[in-house]
Amino acid sequence: MGRELYRLEEQLAARGIRYIAGVDEVGRGPLAGPVAAGAVILPPGFYLAELVDSKKLSPGRRKRLAVQIMEKSLAWAVGWASVLEIDCLNIAVASRLAMQRAVAGLAITPEHILVDAFYLPGINIPQTPLIAGDNLSASIAAAAILAKVARDKLMEDYDRVFPGYGFGRHKGYPTREHRAALAALGPTPIHRHSFRLKGVR
Repeated sequence: MGRELYRLEEQLAARGIRYIAGVDEVGRGPLAGPVAAGAVILPPGFYLAELVDSKKLSPGRRKRLAVQIMEKSLAWAVGWASVLEIDCLNIAVASRLAMQRAVAGLAITPEHILVDAFYLPGINIPQTPLIAGDNLSASIAAAAILAKVARDKLMEDYDRVFPGYGFGRHKGYPTREHRAALAALGPTPIHRHSFRLKGVR
């Protein structure tokens, strides 16, 4: 992927746009836990050769990259939408809400937003929605890494609060282990009741 991942940011910078925020969410598919979104403004000339789609990285490599992104970015934030919001609003609306909160949490107001898939309503900033944006934009890829690391850490914490479900391993996704635990133990307060919890007693 290399330098191609930085092309959109370079094109916007050539137009005089300084503060470009990448925004992405993680956690749409799990049966448990909140959805998280990252927002990142990278500095001009920023380059990390290892920066790729967060799903292609090992957990250790993701954590190391997250530290570098947080140290070198001009601004970063993680926004959340709760399980209750997911159940009350639906996952698509909750995902946009988490992304809006991430943008609002930035210490610098962006001049342009590159966002994965969605247009974000209620934000009066020029936006470019990109399908598979974490494969097309370094800023979006960086945002996805921060969101993924933050959400994984939260699910590991929940693993200690709700033992027996394996949250530290599957992070709430619908694995065979997770469904077996649901069938045996029933749902926890962090399970999404609007999702189909097959086998729940």
